[in-house]
Amino acid sequence: MRAAGIMSGTSLDGIDVAIVEIRGRRIETIGFQTKAYSDSLRARLLKPGGSREISQLNFELGELYAKAVLRAVRTYGAVELIGCHGQTIYHEGGKHTLQIGEAAVIAERTGTPVVSNFRSADIAAGGQGAPLVPYVDYLLFRHPKRMRIALNIGGIANITVIPAAAAPEQVIAFDTGPGNMVIDALAQEFSNGKLRCDRNGKIAGSGKPDVSLLDDLLRERYYSQRPPKSAGREQYGAEFVQRLKQAGLAMRDLIATATALTARTIALAVREYQMEANNTIHISPIDLIASGGGVHNPRIMGMLASYLPGVAISTSADHGIGVDAKEAIAFAVLAHETWRRRPSNLPSATGARHAAILGSITLTSQAMGPRLPTY
Repeated sequence: MRAAGIMSGTSLDGIDVAIVEIRGRRIETIGFQTKAYSDSLRARLLKPGGSREISQLNFELGELYAKAVLRAVRTYGAVELIGCHGQTIYHEGGKHTLQIGEAAVIAERTGTPVVSNFRSADIAAGGQGAPLVPYVDYLLFRHPKRMRIALNIGGIANITVIPAAAAPEQVIAFDTGPGNMVIDALAQEFSNGKLRCDRNGKIAGSGKPDVSLLDDLLRERYYSQRPPKSAGREQYGAEFVQRLKQAGLAMRDLIATATALTARTIALAVREYQMEANNTIHISPIDLIASGGGVHNPRIMGMLASYLPGVAISTSADHGIGVDAKEAIAFAVLAHETWRRRPSNLPSATGARHAAILGSITLTSQAMGPRLPTY
């Protein structure tokens, strides 16, 4: 089956579309495209108003998602199924979650069935509703002799720990803390809105992490809490950024500190499993396979290398999966599993009571064909 995956993450960068060919457990990436959000749309998503505006955004994003899929289809060929994560408006792990981007609009415009609303079934089964990508990490990266830790540095950073020759129930995954989200917010303020991120870590490189502030941030209970656990804009959004600013540091030093926080919290999580692996009778070599926007920040990647001696660090591109495309690829694969009526959460990662078939399926008449309104 050929499927498209749509991802728009907590960084609010825009819309990623990946088209993949799925044959049994073999996953081949056919193509990947991304479309940035406009500044005005991004501002509305950062601070949505009441129910009326959320409803408007839900349908507006549905149109944009459909347009992005049709653009990809024109380049890479038709698809039989679409998986859409949607844009997270609110997520409180284990309690409730909301992703918008109306699936009925996507199905109508493209003439293709859509799987959406992936997180709710896991929460209904007692899970965090996140992370969901570990199922795909397991399919892509499991190794018979090496422990693999798949790292994604998006708005939030998360890891999937896959022991050598692991069974699915042995996989552990969780959010380690902030990824790019805090750095991005500070970079925008530093540049008066001209930058959306600290490109190549240049601002952080011009500053100096504040050791006292960093130590204080690392005392947060979340970092020592055992998984399953998940985080989001609720923890690392505007209120967190305001807390950093109250330290009274120069903005470049705040960005350097936020960058160090991302790298340190990732490294703390990885080191825990590195120690566990080293304490086993058969010591397993460890590969850290990184993806996401943070891979483009050499400050983060350099810090990880210094914090994690003995860990072989590579990127998902070294394993045939584009660093920016992995999560979009994942939701194409998750949609395929749902279409086949197969569970695709990992209870060991989310804390759910049982494996669950994820998502809601929105059908459309195949004879209808794609329809795109005039813009």
